[in-house]
Amino acid sequence: RQHEAPRRVKRAWVIPPISVSENHKRIPHLLVQIKSDKQQPGGVIYSIKGPGVDEEPLGIFSIDKFSGKVFLNAMLDREENDRYRVRMFLGAHSPSLGPQPDPDPPTLHPQLRAFALDLGGVTLEDPTDLEIIVVDQNDNRPLFRQDVFTGRVVEGAEPGTCVMTVDATDADDPDTDNAALRYSILEQGAAGMFSINATTGEICTARPGLDREIMGVYNLTVQVADMSGDGLTTTAVAVIYLEDINDNPPEFTKEEFSMEVDEQAAGVDVGKVFVHDKDLAGSSSWLAKFTILEGDPEGAFAIRTDPHTNDGVLSVVKPLDHEVRDRFELTVSVQNERPLEPSTPASPRALATVRVRVRDVNEAPVFRENPRRISVLEGTPPGTAITTFTASDPDTHQIQTLSYALLYDPADWLQLDPHAGTVRTKRELLHPSAFLQGGWYIALVLARDDAEPPLSATGTLSIEILEVNDHAPQLQQPAGVLCGRPGRGGTLLLGATDDDRPPHGAPFHFQLSPQHPQLARNWSIARFNGEVTHAVLAVLAELPEGPYSLPLLLRDSGTPPREQQQLLNVSVCHCGRDGTCLDGVLAAATAGAGITLGALMIILGSTILLLGDRRRALRKGLLQRSRDDMRDNILNYDEQGGGEEDQDAYDINQLRHPELFSTRAKPPLRRDAPLSSGTPLAPRKLPSSPSDIEDFINEGLEAADSDPSVPPYDTALIYDYEGSGSVASPLSSIVSSLTDEDQDYDYLSEWGPRFRRLADLYG
Repeated sequence: RQHEAPRRVKRAWVIPPISVSENHKRIPHLLVQIKSDKQQPGGVIYSIKGPGVDEEPLGIFSIDKFSGKVFLNAMLDREENDRYRVRMFLGAHSPSLGPQPDPDPPTLHPQLRAFALDLGGVTLEDPTDLEIIVVDQNDNRPLFRQDVFTGRVVEGAEPGTCVMTVDATDADDPDTDNAALRYSILEQGAAGMFSINATTGEICTARPGLDREIMGVYNLTVQVADMSGDGLTTTAVAVIYLEDINDNPPEFTKEEFSMEVDEQAAGVDVGKVFVHDKDLAGSSSWLAKFTILEGDPEGAFAIRTDPHTNDGVLSVVKPLDHEVRDRFELTVSVQNERPLEPSTPASPRALATVRVRVRDVNEAPVFRENPRRISVLEGTPPGTAITTFTASDPDTHQIQTLSYALLYDPADWLQLDPHAGTVRTKRELLHPSAFLQGGWYIALVLARDDAEPPLSATGTLSIEILEVNDHAPQLQQPAGVLCGRPGRGGTLLLGATDDDRPPHGAPFHFQLSPQHPQLARNWSIARFNGEVTHAVLAVLAELPEGPYSLPLLLRDSGTPPREQQQLLNVSVCHCGRDGTCLDGVLAAATAGAGITLGALMIILGSTILLLGDRRRALRKGLLQRSRDDMRDNILNYDEQGGGEEDQDAYDINQLRHPELFSTRAKPPLRRDAPLSSGTPLAPRKLPSSPSDIEDFINEGLEAADSDPSVPPYDTALIYDYEGSGSVASPLSSIVSSLTDEDQDYDYLSEWGPRFRRLADLYG
């Protein structure tokens, strides 16, 4: 459309905006004709510059330089550029000089500049802007933001529950109907369960009755149109998934199920019961839970859910016995792990009957009493029947025979009847034995049936070997030495042993023989500090030196008690002032029959004092704390309770230099000595030097062997063996410590006040 020529207002050009439709197809198209009122002789030259002319996009606009007509040379696209602005100039200005500076502020749109010049190139008018507006046409379809929209809604949702929103855009002018969009659902199936808001595109439920088990997914075809629904259109897909709720209880596929299982089987699956649930598989609304309601009072069965198939798996948890019960009829129920929705119609719980038949199989024999415990007296003669150890066959519906055999008999003490199961002694049962464990003898018996294949069972036979009191106690040391003066030194420690085990052994009872009541005038026996195996022999009246033979009666605590009379050979020595045997050390050390409390302490003290030869520091301490030569003195510890002031020395120079002492030698001890003091032998010549001590002892031995007044069995007694059950610790433990430079002597403090000085020195 051709526009009117511009009007001059206050010597300035005023050109109204020029509108042109986009996509104009008549090219070139006259937009406007510009005229200057300052016509000059020879005419005016018009020119324009700016975007669309000499700037990108080039060549869209042009002007006839003589007539001032402005032409459109190409189709315009409003979506690319919705307006153009041309600036026009009048005055002395040459087009060859290029565009003039723009005094106005920049605009948001490209500028077209128009120039009016005379033929001499002089600008006739001030520059002015020519604005060209591109008018929109509905040339763009609305577009959805995505091709497929996805939404979710729970089944059974109420009408009006919104699910999702679909949205679209349009590139046309939003202020025109070209971009006025309207939404609609073209297709959703016959039910018409959903509706859409035409303006916003929000999709909501329109009707009740959404049921995932009937239709779980809805595919809607939605459309958007511009021109308020009468223009261009575009479609998309809206996919709506129904979320499952627990609105369907599980149901058994049938009312009865039958299964079989072998007896004695435990922890095995018997079979399955099958169910169906319309809810979503794998969801909590689908998962089933089974319960055994009736038919299993003993709890022999269990039922669990197979998580993959949702079926019930019946298993045996306790062994079944065909002979006791061969059939079971179980009532089983099923329901969901998750409760049904409140809106779901109420229905009874699903029930099914499961029949289980127990198959009969061969079972192993059973020892009803296992282990079998019996008691047998020791020394029971061979061939004695001690018990009958048999098993029973659980297969009462099958005729089978059991046989027996000894599976384990380590001492070969037993014999077993293979048919009757009678156990007899094969040899005398001895006690003690390496085959006994705490007084019990363990044997294993095998029972086997004659089925194919045969089955067997093992029974344990525990035989307690009862102790019989068949031994009397024996003196540990049948001889000893003591001082013949009442009081200090006039005691002898006695000990006894018994081959029987408790309760047929200790405590022992010591007493003088009742057949010799005269012994009670000079001797007494009392228990030693509460010990059950020892007693103390004491002198009641002063006795002359010499050997004595005392008949003692020893009795144990067995049932019935065993007693035995034994001879105790006692040598009464020459007593010192403090009750020690002045000449009894040699006899105790060599003849060594019994050992008194004092002699035991003498030996221990002598051995400990020998350590002073190897440890000079100890010897120095001993010399500093005592004026006596401790190496030549043995302290008397024949009784408890004394202190350091009781250490009267016994000079062992009697053995080193016997010629210096007038003490006469004592004869060797004889087992047949009279009950009172015997007649001493004639004194022999004492050895003159330590090297003659051996000859001195040998002469005494020869004299004893040649004595016609003693039986021929009399010999010198050997006392290097202490015997079992000695109350004294072995001296070897002390001697062995001599080789250890780091020996710990703290134990000396536990020996009582008599060893306190040594404990202080060694500690």
